[in-house]
Amino acid sequence: VAEALAFAHTRGVIHRDMKPANIMVDLAEDTVKVMDFGVARFDNTTRTRTGIVLGTPTFMSPEQLAGLPVDGRSDLYALGVVLFQLLTGRLPYPEGSLAVLMRAIGQETPPSVSSVRPALPVALDEVLARCLRKQAADRYANGLELALDLRTIAAQMQPPAQPARSSPRSEEHTSELQSRLHLVCRL
Repeated sequence: VAEALAFAHTRGVIHRDMKPANIMVDLAEDTVKVMDFGVARFDNTTRTRTGIVLGTPTFMSPEQLAGLPVDGRSDLYALGVVLFQLLTGRLPYPEGSLAVLMRAIGQETPPSVSSVRPALPVALDEVLARCLRKQAADRYANGLELALDLRTIAAQMQPPAQPARSSPRSEEHTSELQSRLHLVCRL
């Protein structure tokens, strides 16, 4: 997904509504596709005026929520929210009213993924923290950089040692976590 966004961004297309529903995974074909460019815009167009907010608020970057101009780093912020949710089973900011969500996105630091799911590699903490930084200039410059970091983490991953006695639930949890990590690295 990060590479697909990089492809779109190099052609001046900003998705502006990156969320789980817009990512299609075909396990049989081993492909991942970015869908629904319905609110996308070209970088050089002025059709959508500054101040008009389009997208899904839970996945919006601070600048997008504020109605400011966005670029590809806003899509990478949204992808960071998607990855956080995929890895932890929850969103980085509490759901509530739109005002509470906007304040959290604009001002609060999200928890690290390893603090929510301790079995996750700590290396993912910095990757997700960088995706979710408040200032676009502090995020990944492009999707290729993000994809490279995720692939580096995937290459370093070793299956966790199984305890001498593990319950079926423990084995199921470990298997689920490994599946999520491998899917994230494919995204």
